Amino acid sequence: MGQEQQINFEDAMNQLEEVVAQLENGDVPLEKAIDLFQKGMQLSQLCSQKLAQVERKIEMIVENGGEIEKKPFAPLGEESGE
Repeated sequence: MGQEQQINFEDAMNQLEEVVAQLENGDVPLEKAIDLFQKGMQLSQLCSQKLAQVERKIEMIVENGGEIEKKPFAPLGEESGE
């Protein structure tokens, strides 16, 4: 999986979509289907890792009583209600 680590998120998603399309087609021999499935799982894990890295990097700066406060990014609908 070393080479996949060098590709960006968009390329990994495109490759994953191609793998899924080939598997959904159903005209793939069993051994190739297994290889495609393994590649798809690796690409899926890579995309998940890249998303987790981005999520950790994203911070929202919120002005709080005249002071700047850094808060971790929370996607819409997942904010904690205080």
